Amino acid sequence: MSWFLLILLVLLLSLAAWLWTPDARREAHEARWAPPPSSFVEVAGLRLHLRDTGPREAPAILLLHGFGSSLHTWDDVAAGLEDRFRVLRMDLPGFGLTGAHPTGDYTDARAHVVIAALLDRLGLARVHLVGSSMGGRIAWSFAAAQPDRVERLVLMAPDGFASPGIDYNRSPRVPLLMRALPYTLPRFAVRGGMAPAYADPNAMTDALVERYHAMMIAPGVRQAILDRMGQHILVPPEPLLARIQAPTLLLWGVVDRMVPVTNAEDYLRALPNARRVVLEGVGHVPMEEAPAEVVRVLREFLAE
Repeated sequence: MSWFLLILLVLLLSLAAWLWTPDARREAHEARWAPPPSSFVEVAGLRLHLRDTGPREAPAILLLHGFGSSLHTWDDVAAGLEDRFRVLRMDLPGFGLTGAHPTGDYTDARAHVVIAALLDRLGLARVHLVGSSMGGRIAWSFAAAQPDRVERLVLMAPDGFASPGIDYNRSPRVPLLMRALPYTLPRFAVRGGMAPAYADPNAMTDALVERYHAMMIAPGVRQAILDRMGQHILVPPEPLLARIQAPTLLLWGVVDRMVPVTNAEDYLRALPNARRVVLEGVGHVPMEEAPAEVVRVLREFLAE
């Protein structure tokens, strides 16, 4: 029996060693994933990973990524816009190379403080604001809180309405299995988590999986994700959406399995000045699956 227990212990320790995934070393990680035009700026007590491209005198557009993502998700879209726009991208607090917020506060209200402070630092009174998924919720809630700072608003499959298992005004329960996230994150788990976001499995390349995995193991990110999950409490969005003054475009992939395109109806009913564009054959991340289409739609909408 003692030999059996010893062998079992060795097997368990071997499995734990195989699954253990430490945070990446900051200096090497930033050298790999934050070459020019990346920069790091101090904003609202946070060291923010930022890319600021395009003509400085052009209309500014700020792109906000979704949950578990980073500013890299906008690479192709930014390249298609920066001839006519000043394109700003940042890793939101708790994600990518921005990493953990010193306050440990990952509420939308704190994200609003960071966005406003960034605009102030850059001398921008107003911007066009584009947000995807979680970034969409942060975008529309910022537009509701500070309507004078948003020229036009684009929401790509935004979060914000209650759904099965996610109710209003209730603290979420973080699944027990998720609590292991700071200690283990094999690449196959990242690939499995990404798969539902893509209509075309071929769009989820090995290079893309590598990048998402790298952003998840950036220093402090996994614990920040757990902290964010525990802090996020949905509130009924209709009163907030009704405050938004900016013309709004809802942009959805028709094959979105994470935030179904039918959810657009909720926003169309609540927003004073909104319309919808649906992209055929596209899932939850149109900026990665169909960047040329996204660029075309954005250029048309922002030129009006």
